[in-house]
Amino acid sequence: MATSVGLFVPEFYRDAEVLLPQLYGQDLLTLAVAVPALAGALYYAHQGSLRGYVIWLGITGYLLYTYASYAFLTAFNELYLVYVALFALTLFTLVGGIARIDPTHLKEALDSRPVRGYVAFQALVAGLVALMWLAEVGPASLAGTRPPSIAETTLPVPVIQSLDLGVVVPSFALSAALLWKQRAWGYVFTGVLVVKGTTLGLAVLAMIVFMLHNGQPVPLPQIVLFALLSLIGLGLTTRFSRAIPRSSSRTQPHARTETQSD
Repeated sequence: MATSVGLFVPEFYRDAEVLLPQLYGQDLLTLAVAVPALAGALYYAHQGSLRGYVIWLGITGYLLYTYASYAFLTAFNELYLVYVALFALTLFTLVGGIARIDPTHLKEALDSRPVRGYVAFQALVAGLVALMWLAEVGPASLAGTRPPSIAETTLPVPVIQSLDLGVVVPSFALSAALLWKQRAWGYVFTGVLVVKGTTLGLAVLAMIVFMLHNGQPVPLPQIVLFALLSLIGLGLTTRFSRAIPRSSSRTQPHARTETQSD
């Protein structure tokens, strides 16, 4: 509902003109890709599919990022409480969902597969995002001025930069390190973050389309970079999900034992 209202109700968003194409692009990707993917993955996860469960967690991670940014970034509107509710729902769903997964089972299902591509992708994403934002907020912090990206948005703080530097970058870096050491939880975090990162990359491409349509300049290298990252992410997501056997179950052994004993 929140996505449809923002996308189809004229002048619903009260944000700065420069932000509107980004909001519309995010809404379009969420409605056209994330919601159907979430529904399909949830169906298979409910059937006990580990593959569906991991994809469901990844899409939930994308929605958590999306509605955290809406709750903290968008100008106050009639859906503010809906954004907060969706932020809380996706946060606790993601935490609870990860807590229920069996990391050893997922590692065993993927143990024979090479991990260098996943490690490199996550390290690359963490490094590029960190460099992109630190190159902007670092000099601004030293000079005591506002970063250029928020100066034209009327925002008091750089919300996206805070989320990316405080959550996204450490998460991708930690996941890459754990997977490189072949720790069981590294496989779980990798599955979730590759899906989440790919979905967010596609959302950025949708934002770019709206920005170009609105006459806002977007550097060509930036377009190429996000397109390549999204394509690589799609390939890795497909390879990761296909590597999980269809018969693999999703929950921790002790959780299944307790259920059976009840």
